[in-house]
Amino acid sequence: MEIDVEKVKASMLGDWVSIAPEVRPSATKNADGTLKPFYLKRAFKYLAGDRFELVTTTFADAYGAVPVARVSLKGHLQWQGPHPIAPGAQKVHFVADEAYEVAPLVQGFADLLNKVAGLGYGKWELNAPQSVFGKTFALFGLKEGENFREFDLMYVRDSLLFWGARNIDGRGFDTEENRPTNLQIPMVRP
Repeated sequence: MEIDVEKVKASMLGDWVSIAPEVRPSATKNADGTLKPFYLKRAFKYLAGDRFELVTTTFADAYGAVPVARVSLKGHLQWQGPHPIAPGAQKVHFVADEAYEVAPLVQGFADLLNKVAGLGYGKWELNAPQSVFGKTFALFGLKEGENFREFDLMYVRDSLLFWGARNIDGRGFDTEENRPTNLQIPMVRP
């Protein structure tokens, strides 16, 4: 059954938010070799012209009581065709080709950024976003002159917006081979 991508896009227009804090595997490991979890909430806006705005807030705890950082991306979705996970699911590339900002929300993270991401940036201070757009930002794997890009998926069903679930081994969605094969916890309309 062929799904009309324009209908999928039309159904996605507007705002979407996380239902509750979501858990993700990180690339950071515990002393025993297991991956450390991290927690976040997403606020996503899909706009005309395949534009998007995404704000993720990461937390130190599963209940979302201790915010650590806020990351804001703006850019474009590039539609790549059907994804086999479910009828109507689509492969997409998220490309942050307009903006990428990071704001520390807890002093420990600001201190870390001042140690590992000081070169080329002002002093990292609480609630003060700085643009990392087009710059090297090793903590997030960003390289100067390159736009952040992820190979992901989108699926809309019953007023729920699903993206791909993170790889359980902590790999990012940085290549076609790493594109997700499962659905993430959905977002809802606010």
